[in-house]
Amino acid sequence: MLIKNGRVIDPAGKSERNADIVVKDGKIEKIYSEGILPAEAEAAADQVIDAKGLVVAPGLVDVHVHFRDPGLTYKEDIHTGAAAAAKGGFTTVVCMANTKPIVDNEETLRYVLEEGKKTGIHVLSCAAISKGFEGKERTDMEGLLKAGAAGFTDDGIPLMDGPFVKEAMEEAARLDTVLSFHEEDKTFIKQNGINHGKVSDQLGIYGSPALAEDSLVARDCMIALATGAKIDIQHISSGHSVEMVRLAKKMGAHVWAEVTPHHFTLTEDAVLEHGTLAKMNPPLRTEWDRQMLIEGLKDGTIDMIATDHAPHSKEEKEKPLTEAPSGITGLETSLALGITSLVKPGHLSLTELMEKMSLNPATLYKLDCGRMEEGAPADFVIFDENEKWVVDSFASKATNSPFLGAELTGRVRYTICDGKVVYTL
Repeated sequence: MLIKNGRVIDPAGKSERNADIVVKDGKIEKIYSEGILPAEAEAAADQVIDAKGLVVAPGLVDVHVHFRDPGLTYKEDIHTGAAAAAKGGFTTVVCMANTKPIVDNEETLRYVLEEGKKTGIHVLSCAAISKGFEGKERTDMEGLLKAGAAGFTDDGIPLMDGPFVKEAMEEAARLDTVLSFHEEDKTFIKQNGINHGKVSDQLGIYGSPALAEDSLVARDCMIALATGAKIDIQHISSGHSVEMVRLAKKMGAHVWAEVTPHHFTLTEDAVLEHGTLAKMNPPLRTEWDRQMLIEGLKDGTIDMIATDHAPHSKEEKEKPLTEAPSGITGLETSLALGITSLVKPGHLSLTELMEKMSLNPATLYKLDCGRMEEGAPADFVIFDENEKWVVDSFASKATNSPFLGAELTGRVRYTICDGKVVYTL
């Protein structure tokens, strides 16, 4: 395969240049600077993609997706989830463990990984930190790592027992693996999915205050500092939590943080317009929080953009606001939201966006991707950073997105994984 005339972005080298890329056996064989591609290299290619006017970047990596498989496949399955990922430019995803049954055992983990191998992209999976998501007894982390777990999380269920969290972090530090935390202290929450503030007051409900997130983020940052564990604060939504992560990093804690596109794009006001389609855990918060998230991305406090892709059925999302499940789909709009909300306003460069969406997620999980250099895997996203398009359909089974009908800028034209085209517009 030859990809020619592209604007090649390498977040690992913090560089961009016009270049031609020769792919062989699923790897980048050669990168030629503009104008020096040998005629025989083009003649030898069995497939040529002309990327003139397009950006060629490492395939996107999402460390936080829900493919609902096994057990909840009426919402999504591994194959439809992977198709949505490919359409969004992702070549690697990390599934969460909250399936039915929970991924707290090797058999379920192997099922997810084996199905993932059939999809055309790299589908990885975390395993649970606690057996049955009960927050009491630790899973066999060492055995699950050997079986292929990418890391560990009880995502969706906060871990409330501090000593248990400390024990899990000590084991994770020993094994040099990642623990990802869903930080919401349920004792402060009366109705989840809606921020406690002006909108919840207008709706006549209490909602979920930022304190619920802030309190657990503070605890886990300090436990990480004490244990030396590497942790990921998932889907950060509170400006105060950003400041705590910033402080923990300064103190030497191995704390990473991820933010979703919906949290850096929308505020609690979206609930008034979109109803349950704007309901998620943690909830959309204030404009001040949104600005603090953007500042965290700009100064490196927030390392990664992750979608928290959370498909639900239409019937579930049509329930009343306090009864409908939380979560939105995110894979197919993520890159465009990054370009629309971060790059075009001047908050991040495209190279910095690729750091957040490819290089840094790969680095956290020690994956061999996220870079554009000879010998690296031929995992690419090719996109038009200036194309405007309207969100009107999904490859996912689900359509629960507040961005349905929105005009966004930046559109994926090709997704290539292991040197094979897995999506084309």
